[in-house]
Amino acid sequence: MIIRGFNKTTLLDFPGKVASTVFTGGCNFRCGFCQNSALVLDPASQPVIPEEEIFEYIKKRRGILEGICITGGEPTLEPDLPAFMERLRETGMAVKLDTNGYRPEVLKEIIDRRLADMFAMDIKSDREGYARITGLQNFDISKVELSAKLIMESGIDYEFRTTAVRGYFDERTAENISIWLKGAKKYFIQRFEDGDDVLESGLSAPDIEVLKCCREILRKTIGQVELRGVD
Repeated sequence: MIIRGFNKTTLLDFPGKVASTVFTGGCNFRCGFCQNSALVLDPASQPVIPEEEIFEYIKKRRGILEGICITGGEPTLEPDLPAFMERLRETGMAVKLDTNGYRPEVLKEIIDRRLADMFAMDIKSDREGYARITGLQNFDISKVELSAKLIMESGIDYEFRTTAVRGYFDERTAENISIWLKGAKKYFIQRFEDGDDVLESGLSAPDIEVLKCCREILRKTIGQVELRGVD
């Protein structure tokens, strides 16, 4: 698998575990609030990290390192993703996969083969807002709907998460998502933070009071709903 980044230690990317994070390059979405513009727009500009470097590090950190998070970019674009995940599982590491859910056929294979211990799926918006956010003219929402359904029914731990951006996420969006994902286990609202690597400049986060209101709306139908990036 082509790996474009490696964060050796994180306490944030894999809840409850000391983990490393592996980054793949390329994405099938063009979300303006994406924080990894180089990985999305020009993955070839980033160095390739050999798989063996990852596995050597896992070997050295055995007994301390508990898991590996695979993120991107969009990892499901990598044809060797299932094989890489299988190899990670053989080391005894827990494996978490971050995804935008646009390739449900890949997620189904991973679920059927039990290659993941956790999924984090980005919910970009309500169903009506997806095409605008992702920048795709012929967006097929049924792919995202199927991925969410597969994950919810998989028996594997998961969370859904939305990056809250002013003009893209408000109480109406939250209400629509609460209907769509009724019965989901965990959902996080991540307050957008601007930075040098964001695809689109000039974006900002909604007011905290709006986010708190959205949280209460989502709590009506979803088990656990929390805010991230809010003091």
